[in-house]
Amino acid sequence: MAVNAELVVKTNDLGPKNNMQEQFDVSVVISTYNRCNLLPSVLESVLAQEDTGDARYEIIVVDNNSTDQTRQVVESFIARDPRKIRYIFEKKQGLAYARNTGIAQARAPIIAFTDDDVRVARDWIAMIKRAFAEHTEVSCVGGKVLPQWESEPPAWLTRDHWSPLATMDYGDAPFYVDRRKQLCLVGANLCVRREAFAQVGLFSSDLQRVKDSIGSLEDSEFLLRLWRAGSRGMYIPGIIVTAEVQADRLTKAYHRRWHKGHGYFYAVMRAEEVEKSRARLFDVPVHLYRQALTDALTWLKYRLLRDPDKAFLHETRLYFFAGFFGKRREDFLVSRPRSRVREIATFLRSLAVSKRRTSSPN
Repeated sequence: MAVNAELVVKTNDLGPKNNMQEQFDVSVVISTYNRCNLLPSVLESVLAQEDTGDARYEIIVVDNNSTDQTRQVVESFIARDPRKIRYIFEKKQGLAYARNTGIAQARAPIIAFTDDDVRVARDWIAMIKRAFAEHTEVSCVGGKVLPQWESEPPAWLTRDHWSPLATMDYGDAPFYVDRRKQLCLVGANLCVRREAFAQVGLFSSDLQRVKDSIGSLEDSEFLLRLWRAGSRGMYIPGIIVTAEVQADRLTKAYHRRWHKGHGYFYAVMRAEEVEKSRARLFDVPVHLYRQALTDALTWLKYRLLRDPDKAFLHETRLYFFAGFFGKRREDFLVSRPRSRVREIATFLRSLAVSKRRTSSPN
C-alpha cells in the first residue's frame, strides 16, 4: 500500500501544540464519537489507577466531531482534575485522524490508546510503564481486551468470532509479535513509544473507521509498517482492559457486515500475504477464489449436517471475500475499462501458463 503524505512525519512534528512544562510517563489517548453516555466509565477507570508508583500520566480525550454532550461530559471531569485531563476537538471525521491528533498533543514518551467503550484495569498504567522499562527492545505492547457482555451471548459466539467485537485474548504467556509472528494488538489496548511514529508514520486515514463503519484496519496496517521496519512488539497478558459488548454486536447480521467491511479494507491495504498470487481476475488473487470455493462447499456441508454454528464460520469468510471482490472489481473497472470477457480470457490464459510452469520438470 502506498504511504499517504500524512503518514510521513518528523520527530518534532509529534510534540504537543501547547508548550506546557508538565512531564508525564504515559499519555492516554481516548478517541470518541457521539458516546457521551459511555465516556464517564472509561474516564473513571483511568482516573482510578492504584499503585502507579512513580508513573505519571495524562488523559487526552479527542472528540471526533461529536454532536452530543461529549464536550460537556469531558469538561465535568476536567473540573475535577484540570492538570491531568485535556479535551481536544478534531473536526476531520475518522478514527485515524482522531488518534493522530492525540499523538500530536501527547506529552509523554509512551502513548497508550484505549476506546470510549472500555474500562481499564486498576494497575493498567503501572503495567504499561513496567513493560516498557523491562523490554527496551520493543516499540509497542498490548494486552488482553476482554468482553463485558451487555446481555448473554448466543451459543454460536465463540472465540472464533471475537474479532468483530474488538476483543482479544492470546493466553496467559507473554510473547513477541513481529514480522515472523504477525498477530494484531487491538487498538483498545495498544501502547506505543512516541519514537515509533517518527520511524514509520502515523495511522492511515485510508483504512480508518469513520463514524459507524466497521471492519477497519488502521491498527493492523500500522503494526505491519513497524514489522517491515524491523521493529517488534510484545503481547503482555497482564495489561488488561474490558470492552463493553453492545447487544447489536451479538447478532449474525452485525458479524456479516463486519466481515464484509473487513474484506473491503483488506482490498484497499494490499497486504503482502494476500497479494501473493500472480494469476488474478479483476485484480483479485486466484488463491482467494480457491479459498472462497472451499468455504462455500464447507458451508454447504455443515448446512446439510445441520450444524449451523460451524456453517456460520465459513459464511463469514464468504462475506469477507464479497467485500474484497466488490472493492477490487470496482477499482479495476474504473482504472482499466475493458470488456469483462477479455479480462476472463486473460485470467484463464494466465492460469494455463502457471499450470504448465508448475508441471514442467526442472
